[in-house]
Amino acid sequence: MGLITAEASENPESQPLLPWWSFSKTILAAAALSFVERRKLDLDAPIAGAPYTLRHLLQHTSGLPDYGPDPEYHRAVAAGESPWTIDELLRRVNATTLLFAPGTRFSYSNIGYLFVRQIIERAADADLDDALRMLVFDPLGIEGAFVASAPEELDAIIWGNARRYDPRWVYHGCVVGSLSWAATCLHRLMHGGLLAPATKSAMIVARSYDADADAPEDFGYGLGLMIEPARPGERLVGHAGSGPGSTITVFSALMGRRTFAAAVSTDAPDTFPKLIEYLRTLARVSP
Repeated sequence: MGLITAEASENPESQPLLPWWSFSKTILAAAALSFVERRKLDLDAPIAGAPYTLRHLLQHTSGLPDYGPDPEYHRAVAAGESPWTIDELLRRVNATTLLFAPGTRFSYSNIGYLFVRQIIERAADADLDDALRMLVFDPLGIEGAFVASAPEELDAIIWGNARRYDPRWVYHGCVVGSLSWAATCLHRLMHGGLLAPATKSAMIVARSYDADADAPEDFGYGLGLMIEPARPGERLVGHAGSGPGSTITVFSALMGRRTFAAAVSTDAPDTFPKLIEYLRTLARVSP
């Protein structure tokens, strides 16, 4: 098993690239909330033609279905097929039929974040890569991160791309970057000036997972962030993600007046609990 770790730094070291998988959702949330602060988007107004709001999309309470559980999706990915068109994807998951009334339940939805991507691109009048660079990466001073759009862009990641995975299967966008820049990005987002304090506070208001949700035990979900319940002296806030070949976990810990952010990634599957415990250990022993 390969394992790499990184802590937030003022001057992150050069490291190999890897997919940020669903940590990308945190970056999308930051971009969308930046537009909310500029009054180009409304967090709580119903989206045109839909009963849900941007807040619902960011918090997975929209009622939209997900393509993650679809066996045909995983079969097509494993077979190396070209990604479906968005229209085909939405037809296959019956995206016009909500699972529940918006705001009444939690259900993790990559479709919801696909819609967040589209909202950002329209508001920015740019593709996602340019929009995230303009709204998040450049203001935070993050180097080398980009939205992958072709299999060959994953050839340079630390564990390679032997299966020729096409990142366009991540419909909300798959950011690629180093692990140290992922940790630094989260640290600067949570403790820097990109977003107003009230906006960052709103991001970490957790919606508890429903009892039947396929979600980490004891965690809740804010706006693009997984939230661990406060513990004496520490609290983890961030996001995890996984895809073919690797898993990533990026969290920030607030410990009294000291802050700490770190990220870990491995090429072993189904390791989220172990990675979270490793981050807790790092947070406890870090000076």
